[in-house]
Amino acid sequence: MLTLLEATKIYIHRFSGIRISTRPDYIDDEVLSILKEYKVTTIELGAQSMCDNVLEANNRGHSSEDVINASTLIKSYGFNLGLQMMTGLYKATTESDLYTAEKFVSLKPRCVRIYPTVIVKNTDLENLYKSGKIKPNTLEESVNLCAKLVMMFYENNIDVIRLGLHYSDSLVSGSVVDNYHPAFKELCESKILLDKFINLADKLTAKDLIVSISPKSVSKFIGQNRSNITKLEDLGYKVSIERDSSLNKYDILVKEKS
Repeated sequence: MLTLLEATKIYIHRFSGIRISTRPDYIDDEVLSILKEYKVTTIELGAQSMCDNVLEANNRGHSSEDVINASTLIKSYGFNLGLQMMTGLYKATTESDLYTAEKFVSLKPRCVRIYPTVIVKNTDLENLYKSGKIKPNTLEESVNLCAKLVMMFYENNIDVIRLGLHYSDSLVSGSVVDNYHPAFKELCESKILLDKFINLADKLTAKDLIVSISPKSVSKFIGQNRSNITKLEDLGYKVSIERDSSLNKYDILVKEKS
């Protein structure tokens, strides 16, 4: 750690700060004092879950209490706090993943990362999958869950700075179940906008509608390969899109076409 931090010294004037990631049980006053001295600004914790039975089943080696204690200590030293969670772990459920997100919100981090579990060949998780002890979330199930998580964090002013694993050829070729997607975040945001539209449109009688949306969110509303538009057409909706720069990325307005 000290060797890596020493290497930043001659460059530190070029940076706004240093971001690091570590385990919750590796945080204490001594470590934080050192990190402060070396101008570290953000510390992310690989919490993964706030359910102790899930942490134990996945051999994480730390507890939910470790996450709480480390988070509190990190914030007391003035660092920005980041928390990382994994959905769909062994022994996890939709309810336990939502509980983890709720506990994250209560810790008030600056940012979060969400990583749906991908089962990779030659791992303990693959053995559990082959024995039928773990049923991985499908891509659709992961999208539905993570869309809810994104909105939970968004509504609490917590930035989701990563959603889904970075693409790599080895990840695609080495995964056991076909539930990984390189544009996972876009799929989740498309789901958010689709659900919001349907919720608003259900309150109207007409099917010929105008949706107002941020210009930055238009492609996500349309969906990959126009998937959202196709779904809406199947439901009988005819949709015209108006761009409104005053709207936030997940805000939409729906009105009947005059």
